[in-house]
Amino acid sequence: MEVMGLSPAVVLRKAGLPATLHLSQESLVTTAQYFALMRAAEDLCAEPAAGLIAVLRNDPALLPPSNLAPHYARDYRDGLVRTARYKSLFGPKRLNILEDSGDWALSIDWFYAIEGEPPMLTDITFTALMELGRRGTGVRIVPRRVELARPDDGSGIREDYLGCPILYDAPRSVLVIKGEDLNRPFQGHNPELLEMLSPALHRALAELTAQSAISDQVKAVLKRLLPSGRPELRDVARELGMGERTLQRRIAEEGRTLRQLLSEARLELGRQLLLEPNVDIVEVAYLLGFEDSNSFYRAFRSWEGTTPARWRQQAWDAELSSKSGPLSGEFKQV
Repeated sequence: MEVMGLSPAVVLRKAGLPATLHLSQESLVTTAQYFALMRAAEDLCAEPAAGLIAVLRNDPALLPPSNLAPHYARDYRDGLVRTARYKSLFGPKRLNILEDSGDWALSIDWFYAIEGEPPMLTDITFTALMELGRRGTGVRIVPRRVELARPDDGSGIREDYLGCPILYDAPRSVLVIKGEDLNRPFQGHNPELLEMLSPALHRALAELTAQSAISDQVKAVLKRLLPSGRPELRDVARELGMGERTLQRRIAEEGRTLRQLLSEARLELGRQLLLEPNVDIVEVAYLLGFEDSNSFYRAFRSWEGTTPARWRQQAWDAELSSKSGPLSGEFKQV
């Protein structure tokens, strides 16, 4: 935020978060709060491509180990693989890498997001991925193509930086790297430093995985897959990178079934979506993978004993009542 010329406290206040949140190493925010933070920064910053500028002005030497290690990789391909591997250490998200005729299509999935990624955050991610390749190889790498899930702001800054046309209003944001650029060697390749950093990063990943029960991981995947229909075991196993039998065994070891987890995922995500005033109930039904709103109404009544509309109104009334009551001055970590 300071690199963009913004006061962290002002950005936090605009996002509806405590103005001193950044002063504590232990502070945590939800995905929704993090998105609100980025939108607040975007509103306050006069630069049309502030996310891009923030990355270009940032010193890579100040990056945390999870972001620093890829800069010492063998080549651009290795750097991107390491970036994808350590992405979850920063937050509940994943860097997707899909190969298409030798090219790599890169996109980001946020496990708990119920709305699109803020444009500034997409700019930061794509610029960081490009700078990884350009700074590492010493070559001005140009993407094969870029697609952004937002309208064109007319500034032309992103096109000038990327060196290629951008498809705006795309279904999702994607950065496509040419296959021939993936094999470009990194000038600063440092196997000794990687050997020092890797064990600690692997331990951190192992601890993160151990803290999360398989049922929680499955529900996170189910919430992401629900809008495309009713996810099957094979879909979840593929997303988690394990075999179907292994996944089924691990779910059973926790005394659960995929059917139970699917029902819980729908209920939890349904509650989240109903708290959003700009999402109507028909859309909630669709996002939960129901064929029609009547099926959603029946399922929700079996879960909560009331209709989605009545539950939503009661939740809004309770939130309004709590806001008008006495302030506790306490910020709850999430």
